[in-house]
Amino acid sequence: MSPLQPPHQPGLQSPRHPASVDEAVDVTVPVTVDDHEACPATALLRRIGDKWSPVLLSLLARRTHGFNELDRSVQGLSRRMLVRTLRSLERDGLISRTVHPSTPPRTEYALTDLGRSLRDLLVTLGQWAVVHEGELETARARYDAAS
Repeated sequence: MSPLQPPHQPGLQSPRHPASVDEAVDVTVPVTVDDHEACPATALLRRIGDKWSPVLLSLLARRTHGFNELDRSVQGLSRRMLVRTLRSLERDGLISRTVHPSTPPRTEYALTDLGRSLRDLLVTLGQWAVVHEGELETARARYDAAS
């Protein structure tokens, strides 16, 4: 059972995780390591919480990009990490990769429909962060002063 389980299970459901999309989610107690690892939100938060995925999703939300374009577009992102992040995003179905048979071969990356739906949520999260930035800074300063 996932740690994020609704109290009741009607509506849209996943075979592995019967949480309804429209219901509030409760956390089962105790939360075991297996519960945490099996929760679909855990994997998603790891993906969007890494250093480069949100940046690449934002770039690809605008238009398709070639590999070299992406490489030039993000300072501080090594080619090795770019390849790794693109592969992970492709594996999760958030981006697509198309290899054009030319000399040399040209690879293009694009956001999938699934990636666009996640991008919409990331935009909302980013807007929340901007609106509440001052409150977060005040809370951090208060906490740091008390510690």
